[in-house]
Amino acid sequence: MNDLIQRKEVTLFPDGRMDTKNASTYTGLSEKTLAMMRCNGNGPKFVKRGRIFYFLEDVDTWLNAGGRCSSTAQAQQATA
Repeated sequence: MNDLIQRKEVTLFPDGRMDTKNASTYTGLSEKTLAMMRCNGNGPKFVKRGRIFYFLEDVDTWLNAGGRCSSTAQAQQATA
């Protein structure tokens, strides 16, 4: 079963920041999805310093805060 797991490299700056491409790899979401979430205000916290950056701790907090659902109907109610 471990043969199916692929590890992907994520590059972090020394202060724990990552750019959108690396945040996409880390979360498993596309860069476009992250952009839409930034616009809608429902994604992880980010900073804009000419470019968009995410701090690893903020992404981890956002991932862990997401409610786990047992059905798609339950997920739709959670986002409504």
